[in-house]
Amino acid sequence: MSPAPSAGPGADPIGVFDSGVGGLSVLRELRRQLPAESLRYFADSGHCPYGGKTQAQIQARACEITERFLQRGAKLIVVACNTATIAAVEHLRATYPVPFIGMEPAVKPAVAATRSGVVGVLATGAALAGQKFHTLIQQHASSVRMITQPCPGLVEHVERGEIDGDEVRALLRHYVNPLIAAGADVLVLGCTHYPFLREAIAEIAGEGVQLIDTGAAVARQTARVLEREGLQNAPAAVGDVSFETSGDAALVMPVIGRLWNLSA
Repeated sequence: MSPAPSAGPGADPIGVFDSGVGGLSVLRELRRQLPAESLRYFADSGHCPYGGKTQAQIQARACEITERFLQRGAKLIVVACNTATIAAVEHLRATYPVPFIGMEPAVKPAVAATRSGVVGVLATGAALAGQKFHTLIQQHASSVRMITQPCPGLVEHVERGEIDGDEVRALLRHYVNPLIAAGADVLVLGCTHYPFLREAIAEIAGEGVQLIDTGAAVARQTARVLEREGLQNAPAAVGDVSFETSGDAALVMPVIGRLWNLSA
């Protein structure tokens, strides 16, 4: 589908990138809330996961992807990756002239939602170690018990399109059950890959446990920035969506297709 013509800078696309396919969970919210906008998604699967990389390495990847988007006329870029946001978004904002939207773990809404006073956070080790996360805890979570759970292996399963099955569920039980046993009634999905595991997580967590991710909030913030900067497309425009990857396209694109169809 091609975008309908629209005058002015709003005709340019929005770039969205992640270390791999996880950012599709953000892309689906952008598509739902901003149907007039054209979206360009880049899965950096050739360099996934970002969790084991240095800040300099992640910044280098973020800059290379940003420059790729800018060459294609991107008017705004969404860093749909918690680890890349922590490592690179401020550097990107200081380096390039377009607005950048980053990810923020849903600590504040989780604190507002809990009834038991215990919140569990499922995330990558890199995201949990970042200063941004600790600042959010200090600002918003003093009244609750916040239990963090690093989840090695989950990103890799989602990258392969494995969002259910015995091995995935065994990992999820290992990570989720201790949080529920400790009294958590809200779980923060602190990685963009994890919303694709929402159904399995919800089943393991049980009734009465709320799962929160930030895709919808990122889409709302994107809409606000587009309006503030005068970059939004005309409401009657019809945006399109396209996908690229730095990984093996024969392996990655079928996974993108499957996860995107689940999102539709």
